Amino acid sequence: MVRIVLSVLAALFGVQSESNRRRDFQASSAKPFILTGLVVIVLFVLALIGVVQWVIPR
Repeated sequence: MVRIVLSVLAALFGVQSESNRRRDFQASSAKPFILTGLVVIVLFVLALIGVVQWVIPR
């Protein structure tokens, strides 16, 4: 699972190595990568919202 998370984070930031990309595409299913990617994106957006609300008080 850690490998999938690291791979998704690297891919999101555009620093995925060619060897890791090939290893990921040889996986039997894309579902873990897709689900992890969605979770990471949601967490990132929520973190951004939290930081903005913290910096700009209402």
